Amino acid sequence: METPFVKGRNGASPGDLAEPADVLPPNRTPAILEAAKEVAGLLKAGGHRFALAGGVAVYAHGGPGTLQHDVDFCVLPEDTEAVTATLAAAGLEVFEPPEDWLLKSRSEGQDVDLIFQLAHAPVSPELLDRAEVLSVESVQMPVLAATDLLVGRLTAFTEHYCDFGAVLPIARTLREKIDWHRVRRECGSEPMPAAFLYLLERLHVIEPEEPGHGNRTRQGT
Repeated sequence: METPFVKGRNGASPGDLAEPADVLPPNRTPAILEAAKEVAGLLKAGGHRFALAGGVAVYAHGGPGTLQHDVDFCVLPEDTEAVTATLAAAGLEVFEPPEDWLLKSRSEGQDVDLIFQLAHAPVSPELLDRAEVLSVESVQMPVLAATDLLVGRLTAFTEHYCDFGAVLPIARTLREKIDWHRVRRECGSEPMPAAFLYLLERLHVIEPEEPGHGNRTRQGT
């Protein structure tokens, strides 16, 4: 007598149960790093001022080593036309997305963002002056300072986007390179960054700021 098939508690068939529950995304880190190196090389050869930003910049500083997103570069607003011409001459298409604070390109099959407005303000020569020259897979390039990277993440927090989980590993791994007094001074008066700084204190990632030193991120401390 044939044994009747009984579905599992979730209603799945045996074939369904054989499928893996979670499928890991492909490892895009090598391609993203190659894209960063190619575009940085073109920008350097073209004599443009720039700095690596975003997740690849965090990686260059020693942060989390798995990259799954795009490559970000900061450029001066007045240089966008010249940067576009340099990349186009090398065969890379540059186009304007709906957002009005960056240009987009592609390299090695990866998205490349050319950002000329960061944290609601134009990219400035002072921001690029603070960049640190670091090696990205043996290619030297200017990389945004760790403090500027964190300030940019915190100032992007809103009531509709406030992903502490994405920024916490950055704060942990780069904490020795971050000017926390400056972070508090520039971000600590806003509720979402202040809440994140308080979380870092409770997790013992950073020490509470001493009374009377700069702006407090918490009332009554």
